[in-house]
Amino acid sequence: MTPDKIQHYGDELHAALLSRQPVEPLTSREPGITLDDAYQIQLRMIQRRLDAGETVVGKKIGVTSQVVMDMLGVNQPDFGHLLSGMVFNEGEPVDTGRLIAPRAEAEVAFILARDLTGPGVTAADVLRATDCVMPCFEIVDSRIRDWKIKIQDTVADNASCGVLTLGGTRRSPRDLDLALAGMVLEKNGEVVSTSCGASVQGSPVNAVAWLANTLGRLGITLKAGDVILSGSQSPLVPVRPGDSLYCHVGGLGSTSVRFI
Repeated sequence: MTPDKIQHYGDELHAALLSRQPVEPLTSREPGITLDDAYQIQLRMIQRRLDAGETVVGKKIGVTSQVVMDMLGVNQPDFGHLLSGMVFNEGEPVDTGRLIAPRAEAEVAFILARDLTGPGVTAADVLRATDCVMPCFEIVDSRIRDWKIKIQDTVADNASCGVLTLGGTRRSPRDLDLALAGMVLEKNGEVVSTSCGASVQGSPVNAVAWLANTLGRLGITLKAGDVILSGSQSPLVPVRPGDSLYCHVGGLGSTSVRFI
C-alpha cells in the first residue's frame, strides 16, 4: 500500500473517531491490504492523536481467545496503543456519547515497574518486571461500520480500542496464580460470564510476554509505568446509558463501571 493511502486511511479513521461516524471496512475497499499495512495505518491514526496533545500510556492486547482468532481467521493476537485520553479511573462514569458502538470486556491490567524488551521475554521476566495487576474494563469500539471487521480492519483501527477503566485494587502478580484466578462478570446485577485467566493465551502473563516479544522484533520496548491490557476474559458485552458492569477476579479483587 502506498504511503498516500496509508495516510488517507489513518486520517479517515481519526476523523471517524472525532465525528463518531463509522466508515466502511477497509478490507472491502482494499482487498490486498496486509497486516503490515494495517499497523502502518494504526500508527498514522495514533500520530494524529499525539499531535492533538495526547500521550501514549501503554498497550493493549486483542484477539487473545481462540474463538475470536477463529472468527477473524488468524493464529495470533494483535495489539494497539493506549492513550491518555482513553483512561477512566474507578468511579468515573463513561459517557457512551463519545463512542460509536461500545462493547465492554473484563480483563486484567498490568502496570510495569521496569522496561521489558523482547525478543526472548519469558513469563518469569514479565512477573519480575510488573509492579502490580488490577481488574479493569476495556470498552472497545469500532470506527468500522456495524463491526464488520476482519483482522486488518481492527488492527488499522487501533485494535478497536475505545476507552478503559482501571480498578482500585492492586496486587503483585507474584502473589497469585493469574492462570487459575476465576473471573465473574455481571451486567446490571446479573451474571453474564465466568472464566479464568487460562482463557487468555494460557495465562495473562503469557499474553504480556507475547506482546513484549512481538514489539521487540519491531524495535519497540515496553516501558516502566506502562499500562498493559492483557486481553479479554469475557465475551463482548454491548453497553448503553444506564448500564453498569461489575467484575470480580479471585484473589485480586473487583471493579465496576457505569455508563451514562
